[in-house]
Amino acid sequence: MAEERTLETTPTWAVATVCFILILLSVTMEHLLHLLAKYFTQRKKSALIKALNKIKSELMLLGFISLLLTVSEKAIANICIPKSIGETFLPCGRVNFIESEEVAKCAEQGKLSLLSRSGVRELQFLIFVLASFHSLSSILIFGLGMAKMRRWESWEAETRTLEYQFAKDPRRFQLTHQTSFGKRHLRYWSEHSILRWPTCFLRQFYGSVSKVDYLTLRHGFVMAHFTQGSNFDFQKYIKRALEIDFGVVVGISVWIWIFSVFYIFFNAHKFYSYLWLPFIPLVMVLLVGTKLQGIITSMCLDSHEKSQIVRGTLLVRPSDHFFWFGCPKLLLHLIHFILFQNSFQLAFFTWTWRNRGYCNKTSHGSVGALPLWLCYSAIICFSHTDGHINE
Repeated sequence: MAEERTLETTPTWAVATVCFILILLSVTMEHLLHLLAKYFTQRKKSALIKALNKIKSELMLLGFISLLLTVSEKAIANICIPKSIGETFLPCGRVNFIESEEVAKCAEQGKLSLLSRSGVRELQFLIFVLASFHSLSSILIFGLGMAKMRRWESWEAETRTLEYQFAKDPRRFQLTHQTSFGKRHLRYWSEHSILRWPTCFLRQFYGSVSKVDYLTLRHGFVMAHFTQGSNFDFQKYIKRALEIDFGVVVGISVWIWIFSVFYIFFNAHKFYSYLWLPFIPLVMVLLVGTKLQGIITSMCLDSHEKSQIVRGTLLVRPSDHFFWFGCPKLLLHLIHFILFQNSFQLAFFTWTWRNRGYCNKTSHGSVGALPLWLCYSAIICFSHTDGHINE
C-alpha cells in the first residue's frame, strides 16, 4: 500500500501551482463582490449593500468553521468514546470503518473515535456546498422576484391614465360584488372557511397576484398613507421592500443554525427522517402561500361587511390582524427559514451523491429537497410583496 505524500516529498512547483490557483480564485471572487458593491452604491441600493455584506459575513463564518475543523482535525479524531455510545444514532443500519492512526489507537482501548479525519473532511465539504447553495439560491430567488415585478410596471403606469382615473371616480357608485375585486373574491366559497382555504391553497399555484389584486391593494395602501389622487409609485415601493426583505432572508440566524443541528441529529436511521424531514419546508411554504392568498380574500370580505356600496374603487383596509398572531414579520421569518432549509437539503443531497458509499436511503430522502426548491421559487415572489402591502 502506497504511503501518503507529505509536503516534504512533494515538488515545490506542485505546491506553488495549487496555492496560485486558490489565491487567484479568491482574489477574483473578492474583486467581483467589490464591483457588485460599487454598482449598488452607484444605484443607491443601500438595502442590497447590506444584503451583500450579510452574504460575505455568512461566507466568512462558514469559512472560519471549516478552518477550525482543519486545525482541530487530529485533535477531534483522537477523542475516544465507548462503543456503547459510538454505535448509537447511526445514519445507516451498519457500521463501516476506515482505518487510520487515530481509529487504531482508539480500537486498542476498546473504544471508537468521536469523528474520524475522513468524517471531518466530509463535513468540510458539506459546509462548502451549503455556502455555495445558500448564496446562489438567495441570488436566484431575488432575481425571480425582480423579474416577476417587472410585469407590474405596466399596471403601475395604467394608474396614471385618464381611463383609470375615471374608473375610480368617487362620484360613481356600485355594489361591492360588482367590482372586479369583488367578482374575484366574493364567491360562494369565500363565505365558508371549509371551502375558502382549499381554494386559496389552489390559487397560489397560478396567478398569485392578478392585476385587479395589485390595483386594489395599491389603492388601499395609498389611501391609508397618502391623500386621494396621489401619484405615489407603488411599484418602486414594492421593489424597495423586496430589497429590504432580501437583506433579512439572506442571513443565517442562531435559531436556524440550531434547527440545522437538529436536522443532522435526526438523520439517524432509527428516526426514518428521510420519510418526513425533507417535507417540512414544503408544508411550510404551502401554508405561507395559502395564508397570503387568504389574507387578500379576508380583506375583501372585511370591506364587504363594513359597506356593500362602493364609491369609485373598493377600498381595502390593511391591518396586522389578518396575519398569524397579528405579526406580518412572522411570514418573513418563515420564508427565511424555508430558504435556508432548502439550501441545506440541496447541499445534503449533493454531499450524499458525492459519497456514494453512504446509505442509499439517505440519498433518496434528500431528493425531496429538489421539488421543495422549485415550489418555493414559484411562490416566494408573491410572499415578499403582500407582507409589505398589509403592514
